[in-house]
Amino acid sequence: MKIKVHRLENGTMPARQHYNDAGADVYTAEGVTLKPHETRRIPLGFSFELPDGFMACVFPRSGMSCDGIVCELPPIDSGYTGEIHAIVSNLTDKLCKIPGDTCVGQLVVMPIVLADFVEDLGDKRGDNGFGSMGDSVEAE
Repeated sequence: MKIKVHRLENGTMPARQHYNDAGADVYTAEGVTLKPHETRRIPLGFSFELPDGFMACVFPRSGMSCDGIVCELPPIDSGYTGEIHAIVSNLTDKLCKIPGDTCVGQLVVMPIVLADFVEDLGDKRGDNGFGSMGDSVEAE
């Protein structure tokens, strides 16, 4: 599937390191400093045209996550056409400087099911759990 990307000033195109990687690396469009326990939106310097029936998330990089710097996972809907941001949290007690053009996450595009939410489907379902069908084994 091809997705049209609009590169903005200081933006870097999302890019896979290997042809079969689930995510494409995304890079900061500007440098930022995160205070301890701070969460910030970091611009990535591009927007895209995501088809209906798909969403995307900027997933954390494993190496940064091990150091306590993680991307949060709010969905990017197909109707959103603005600049893509990574929402990055500093879970540490230290200041974290992220220079411009730093790979901060991996953009993953995935299909979604567009559910219709209704109040009644007409079938009866219970909310009972374990043991609600009676004992199936007799203890001796």
